[in-house]
Amino acid sequence: MADNMITHSGYTDEDAEIELSLRPKRIDDYIGQSAVKDNLSIFIEAAKMRCEPLDHVLFYGPPGLGKTTLAGIIANEMDVNLRITSGPAIGRAGDLAAILTNLEENDVLFIDEIHRLNRSVEEVLYSAMEDYAIDIVIGKGPSARSLRLDIPHFTLIGATTRAGSLSAPLRDRFGVISKFELYTDDELVQIIKRSAGILGVEADEDAYYAMAARSRGTPRVANRVLKRVRDFSQVRGDGYIDMKTAELAFEALRIDSLGLEDLDREILRLIIERFHGGPVGIDTIAAALGEERITIEDVYEPYLIQKGLLNRTQKGRTVSDLAYSHLGIERITED
Repeated sequence: MADNMITHSGYTDEDAEIELSLRPKRIDDYIGQSAVKDNLSIFIEAAKMRCEPLDHVLFYGPPGLGKTTLAGIIANEMDVNLRITSGPAIGRAGDLAAILTNLEENDVLFIDEIHRLNRSVEEVLYSAMEDYAIDIVIGKGPSARSLRLDIPHFTLIGATTRAGSLSAPLRDRFGVISKFELYTDDELVQIIKRSAGILGVEADEDAYYAMAARSRGTPRVANRVLKRVRDFSQVRGDGYIDMKTAELAFEALRIDSLGLEDLDREILRLIIERFHGGPVGIDTIAAALGEERITIEDVYEPYLIQKGLLNRTQKGRTVSDLAYSHLGIERITED
């Protein structure tokens, strides 16, 4: 169900097509994440002055916030090549060795979902990051021998939505560790306006803010919402996005004023109506909704918690007074 959400921050094939044209290429064009961007600007400039590769960088935070985009910007600013892969795609140590030996001097290697690297691959990465060399075992049994290969100096950029799942030895090898925060509505308005300009879409100011408010603090979602509202404006209107057209689209897509969709509201209603507002365990919620626990934790909970609708406690999940108010349900208190 999560993959069909308009406001789901996971990556889809359509997003690949959208983001290719909408991604900024230079750091000055990158909107939001000011602290991350400002620090990286200094580190990049210093590395260029020394004619060295940028130190290894770790980005962590919810999906859809621009980690891949910023990796591409770093490669552009350093004027080097960017190689993109993901943790699950590197199944064996040999796969990683093939990638590393094909890099050129000072290139950027971006590994998404780096927390999902298996242990044997991760161990090869240690020496690559520190010594720019990899050890390959040739042969089997008593005749096996280890061969050490030098590799080009490179910058590893790792991205993860679960920093706590990263092993300490790997995390300690990153020189720059940056946390990505959810975007403000004002930042999202800037992003939507920029994307609208590239897509040739016009809208009024209220419509821009209405789309931003429903984008769950995430640029990827903002661009997706813009495209869907654009569809409605072209078919049901004259191509210009005003509040009437935007509201028509939101109602059809079942996105409310806080950016919640059906399953978000189902989670809150479940806790309220069946568990009297909580606390209730995450496994119970997942079973009652027919969803995977990891989907609830990674896709739905972060935004509900960020908006103050849901709380995590040691005893389980509880809903806030704001959730009751938003859903129009009266809280019944026991005397």
